[in-house]
Amino acid sequence: MKDITQGTKDSLLLASVFITGAAVLVVEIIATRILSPYYGNTIYTTSSVIGTVLAALSLGYYLGGMLSDKYPEERLFYGIILISGFLIIFINVLDSTFLQFLSNFFSISYGPVISSVFLFFIPSFTLGMLSPFAIKLYQKSSANEIGGHSGKVLFWSTLGSIIGSFLSGFVLIPNLGVNNIIIGTGFLLVLWSFALLLLLKKLNKEIMLFVLILIVSLLLLFLFINNKDDHRFIYEKDGVYEKIRIEDRVWQGHPTRFLYQDKSWSSAMFLDSDEMAFDYTKYYKLYELFNKNPKNIFVIGGAAYSIPKAILSRSKETNVLVSEIEPEYYDLAKKYFNLKDDPRLQNFIEDGRRLLAKNENQYDAIISDVYYSIFSMPIHFTTKEFFSLSKNHLLENGAFIGNFAGSLDPKTESFILSEIKTFKEVFPNSYFFAVNNADSSVPQNIIFLGINSDKKIDFNNKDIKNSKDPIFANLSEKNINIDQFDLSSYQEITDDFSPIEYLVSRDIKKFY
Repeated sequence: MKDITQGTKDSLLLASVFITGAAVLVVEIIATRILSPYYGNTIYTTSSVIGTVLAALSLGYYLGGMLSDKYPEERLFYGIILISGFLIIFINVLDSTFLQFLSNFFSISYGPVISSVFLFFIPSFTLGMLSPFAIKLYQKSSANEIGGHSGKVLFWSTLGSIIGSFLSGFVLIPNLGVNNIIIGTGFLLVLWSFALLLLLKKLNKEIMLFVLILIVSLLLLFLFINNKDDHRFIYEKDGVYEKIRIEDRVWQGHPTRFLYQDKSWSSAMFLDSDEMAFDYTKYYKLYELFNKNPKNIFVIGGAAYSIPKAILSRSKETNVLVSEIEPEYYDLAKKYFNLKDDPRLQNFIEDGRRLLAKNENQYDAIISDVYYSIFSMPIHFTTKEFFSLSKNHLLENGAFIGNFAGSLDPKTESFILSEIKTFKEVFPNSYFFAVNNADSSVPQNIIFLGINSDKKIDFNNKDIKNSKDPIFANLSEKNINIDQFDLSSYQEITDDFSPIEYLVSRDIKKFY
């Protein structure tokens, strides 16, 4: 067999930095998805992942340059790629065995930093070593063209990162599970480097046999970890935005079906009655206090489609438009949560605020339920601008009903009290209902009700007090007396200023 020419070696070198550059961005993007089920999809999670990966890469660049000067060998370069592949595969093992343990001990503020370092620092560090190493090896073909060679290496590495970024968001995540993406990326690096080491005749038989045994062992370990039957769930899949699970269990004495978004309950339905299991979801009907026969209702957040389904069954004349950004949920609701096809239901796979902004229609009610845990919420549904947009799309006497979560503890900084202040600026005629206890400072669901008119609720009205529906009958008891709080000391939440994760983390730190 003829020796490989220097030109071919240079091409393989550039191909290698392209592939490893793509691997860096795939790992960085997937890292956020790995941590989100445990710490929420918050700014803390994103900042921790980006900061950890950049720190690891910078240190890798520094030490990789020093190592390449001392040992400028192809065998070492491709060996580092081989090791990097194994380390990426090992992320899956650590995720399956240790991440839940770590999340039990650390808050959403510091947990993502510690977990990011634990899972992603070393693989990112070894990948960072490769760029200066490749420049050193590429320099062998012409020592006088170091500038041009450095530019080529950095170009192909960065181009790989760009491709890896788009590939992750537009192809891999929508079609493959997080575990499969991590394992696939790791095995791609392992097989690529192993093949080139063989091609360049850089492996002896003993090392070759050891690597093959290691590859097979990790493959079997991956299959064992990720193919264990979890009989808790009747459905489990990585969605575009979070991990989706559906589980049947007994709750409050009833057989109940739950929908999980990541690790948090999102929706639940009693299987013996098709009734909503969570009390906070039953407040959707507050619009009836101002309009008994609504024609059009806009629902932001579908999940199991419990609220749209209830509205349709409650009135035969109401049309419901639903905005749900996760593509899987509509079909899952029909298959697992008894949602029926109905011409009065329009479903859009689109962000609710975006859909509302480009929609010129007005509605009798807008219902927003986009939170999938107390510590992870879409920021753009918490701001003054969103509430103003919603009010502009309400008819006279139209109602905005929103589900929020937090503590009524009047401390210096409070998410829910800042949110109440913001809401009242847009809806001066507004009410706030504690799902559990209006006098409790423990974090709970708080229902916001804003009316697009001066019409008030008469809590002494016999139709309300004597209602057979406990939501209406207990409304006075659940009503929060906002006058007890000095809202002037709290910040308004706007698109420009929305430190939601910081405020929420204080509740979690105190109570959990």
